[in-house]
Amino acid sequence: MSETVPRPTLEAVAERAGVSRATVSRVVNGAHGVRDALAERVRRAVEELGYVPNQAARSLVTRRHDAVAVVAAEPETRVFADPYFAQQLRGISKELTAHDNQLVLLLTEGREDHARVGRYLAGGHVDGALVFSLHLHDPLPGLVRRAGVPTVFGGRPDWEDGRDDVVYVDSDNRGGARAAVRHLAGLGRTRIAHITGPLDQTSAADRLAGFRDARTGADPGLVAHGDFTPAGGERAMRELLDRCPDLDAVFAANDLTAAGALRVLREHGRRVPDDVAVVGFDDMLPVAEQTDPPLTTVRQDIEEMGRLMARLLLRGPDPRTATPESADLDPGTSGVILPTTLVHRASA
Repeated sequence: MSETVPRPTLEAVAERAGVSRATVSRVVNGAHGVRDALAERVRRAVEELGYVPNQAARSLVTRRHDAVAVVAAEPETRVFADPYFAQQLRGISKELTAHDNQLVLLLTEGREDHARVGRYLAGGHVDGALVFSLHLHDPLPGLVRRAGVPTVFGGRPDWEDGRDDVVYVDSDNRGGARAAVRHLAGLGRTRIAHITGPLDQTSAADRLAGFRDARTGADPGLVAHGDFTPAGGERAMRELLDRCPDLDAVFAANDLTAAGALRVLREHGRRVPDDVAVVGFDDMLPVAEQTDPPLTTVRQDIEEMGRLMARLLLRGPDPRTATPESADLDPGTSGVILPTTLVHRASA
């Protein structure tokens, strides 16, 4: 059996660099007050010896853990199956990695999970939290507030208490929906239907509002409720065809919903876009480019949303410190709204 090689100690680094242990500690923990030449000797000794700071001891000194909790208010089956979450997590991970922070993923599926997440956040294990995919009446915001950790939300929270001091990143869901529906109307379509997302989420509610902005007084029967999944898109499309067989266009609340709708239209012998034009939302390339036909959709930069959430958390609560020029600040809040654009493909 091979012997375990002892880890290099702070004292060994100090001896190699020819400085005191206290000097090494200040350099390793990022404190100021060490001359550049001495700091460089310490960094060189750290590299030569392969010294790795003890994170627990370092946290006692710096009061930082270099770890961020990412809390998704969805069951794991949804998070790992939906490419939307993969893109958002990729953006978050890239930004945290660039700043030498660890990502701690926490998923919630029920009341016990909420309690567990609340205890973890309150336990001082992380420096902050990124929370996304909130639903109406979700207890997570309250748990996060009670935990007292800095937090950035993905998506506009629907605060019942009128709070305007939360930091969040969202896309222009309402404006993107308006653009999608106006595009369909510009093609001469007159019976434009909408398949919603889950309306206890602000993104879906905002897309429905954008549809209504562009189709004032539209037949209520042209709106069917979905859940951001292909199966939900299939159910809603069948419902729409039963109710409104003369529809000639569909705006789906996301690309997965649109993919399900396209399958049902094909089953019913409806040609896309000849008989029915279809527009989605998200521009998730694994979905939008592989549907039959390829999907016209509203693009939101999901990965950039994740990067910006992490950037805002790491740089402080003022969104002006990290907001790209292309984004807008939500008046009266600390929210950042990223632009959306219509991407033309064969379905509309």
